[in-house]
Amino acid sequence: MHGYATTDSNRVTAAPGGLLDLLRVAAVVLDGRGHIALWSPEIEELLGYSAEEALRQRADTLLVAPENRSQARELFTQVRSGAPWAGVFPLRHRDGTERAVEFRTMRLLDSEGQPHLLGLATDARTVRGVERDLALSHSLVDQTPVGIAVFDNDLRWVGVNPALERMNGVPESAVVGRRVGEVLPDLDVQAIEARMRHVLATGKPLLDQQTIGRTAADVQDRAYSESYHRIEDTNGRVLGLAMAVLDVTERQQAAAEVAQARQRLSVIADAGVRIGTTLDLRHTARELADVTVPHVADLAAVDVLESVVAHGTITPVMSNAPAEFRALAVAAGYPTDAIHAADPVGELATYGSSRIITQCVRDARPVLVERVDGRTMRRIARDGRAAQTLHEAGVHSYLALPLVARGKVLGTLSLYRTVNERPFDEQDRVLASELAARAAICIDNARLYGRERATALTLQRSLLPSAPAQQEGLDIAARYRPALSEVGGDWYDVLPLGPGRTGLVVGDVMGKGVQAAAIMGQLSTATRALARLDLPPAELLRHLDDIAGSLGDAIATCVYAVCDLRRGTCALSSAGHLPPVLTTGDGTARLVDIPGGVPLGVGGVDFGTVELELSPGSMLALYTDGLVENRGEPIDTGLTTLTRLLQSASSPGLEQTSDVVLSALRPAPDDDVALLLVRTRV
Repeated sequence: MHGYATTDSNRVTAAPGGLLDLLRVAAVVLDGRGHIALWSPEIEELLGYSAEEALRQRADTLLVAPENRSQARELFTQVRSGAPWAGVFPLRHRDGTERAVEFRTMRLLDSEGQPHLLGLATDARTVRGVERDLALSHSLVDQTPVGIAVFDNDLRWVGVNPALERMNGVPESAVVGRRVGEVLPDLDVQAIEARMRHVLATGKPLLDQQTIGRTAADVQDRAYSESYHRIEDTNGRVLGLAMAVLDVTERQQAAAEVAQARQRLSVIADAGVRIGTTLDLRHTARELADVTVPHVADLAAVDVLESVVAHGTITPVMSNAPAEFRALAVAAGYPTDAIHAADPVGELATYGSSRIITQCVRDARPVLVERVDGRTMRRIARDGRAAQTLHEAGVHSYLALPLVARGKVLGTLSLYRTVNERPFDEQDRVLASELAARAAICIDNARLYGRERATALTLQRSLLPSAPAQQEGLDIAARYRPALSEVGGDWYDVLPLGPGRTGLVVGDVMGKGVQAAAIMGQLSTATRALARLDLPPAELLRHLDDIAGSLGDAIATCVYAVCDLRRGTCALSSAGHLPPVLTTGDGTARLVDIPGGVPLGVGGVDFGTVELELSPGSMLALYTDGLVENRGEPIDTGLTTLTRLLQSASSPGLEQTSDVVLSALRPAPDDDVALLLVRTRV
């Protein structure tokens, strides 16, 4: 590289610390006879002789060992004749040792034409060290892959090394004396020169400054890491600045790939948390759509085969046959009209055999359309109008993935890119396939659960009375609400026992699903049969306890009451069930404490009985724990609320009272609820 220059090069300055000071160059002058005529302080320091000791002495006698004197005289004669000489010659130090001295000699003529000899000398070891350092410095600068540039105080190039020539695509001769923007206008010149001025002004280096741009050597933008530091002499005078440049494009790309991999792992981890939080088919589909935007796609749609939604069965799509889908979810990462081009959620859509979504479920393979053209758009959209909407919204890439669970195709996940200019690639396909596979299992679980829930609910409802039979002297209202998540084994019944006598029963089988409903059916049937024998409540529960014990691990709670309107009484027994609520004609309400009793199926404990007076207008409420039990709250809170609601009920009709209680306590039950209200007529 060229040496750096200063802007005040025409001014005479005294700047010690340069190369001559580093070499500590000494001067000595011999007259024509070889006597020492001039002796500098530097030569005194080098050889140890003071000026008084050296002046007027013969140089060969004082400074040269006897064995080297003849050679010294020959060299003296050569130089005195006008031929300069340079080289290393051993001289004797005042302490008797020899020093290898590097010489540059030449002849001088005085005003009378008499010859003198000037010798410029320095320690040969110092010269070798400087030469070695310079050689190493040049080697490093020339051979390093790091681009190096030197600028003056006016931010003009002073020199560049070969590595930077290659990066710039411009030779050193074309940049020297010019500014960065004059040579490389496609770089961020304003930012680069701002950094230069900052370093020149503050003296603080700037390291690893990122620049994206293009030089004459490239046709595409590349990433560079630049480090700047100020150049000063030993007196602190600012001479310019140096810049080291690394092409970090590959490193940036690798870092971007690592970041993308981490993002993909994050999306997968997020999907594991967010997809499948419930066993509701539509909710699971919405979770899948929401996870994919905007990390994977700008627009996502989930369509499930109609047979899965309507019947819980999987009917494969045959070759050349159309496919019926039910749109379950659509999500967009930003407001866009493209969302209206997707099938409306909840609606049925039929796609022909040539459509991409049909091909996807038929072949059970992803379909990646890297670049969507007009012909392909018509195979994606449901009709021409939707195709036009997608085109205007900027859809340019499409990816359809089958939702495959347990070897069967349930539907598709359709992904679109609009504002994200990068088309879908293989890595996107792998990521989206992983999300689709995870979601498909959750959707299939929801399908299977839905089938079981529908079966259990059908069984449950078939075993409950469609409407409680009205009894003489009693107003009756009943409600059953299945849980939103899973059907249980709650039941109620109203049993005629003869003139003026009515049996009331509410029970709750522990467990969920079809098994709980089946056990409930057996206990309900047994209760009806035993009630026909007109057994006292405690005895009836004892027989039910024996029956429950014969059903395996069946456990159930139950309360049985016999209302005798001719006597105006009600006898109640409980098998571990929650206490009924009695509201009297004067408007007071209380919980009925029934002694003893453990759940049916436990056995070994007698059931107690309590007898209440039923005055005209009295109301008895029997219910299951799903009505009053809340997670995180003592059950007493729910019991108190129920009692207060029944006491303050203003409606004269039991049907309206039932609706008020359910709305207040369980608008969306997470457990089955059975409620039976009975009131004596005035």
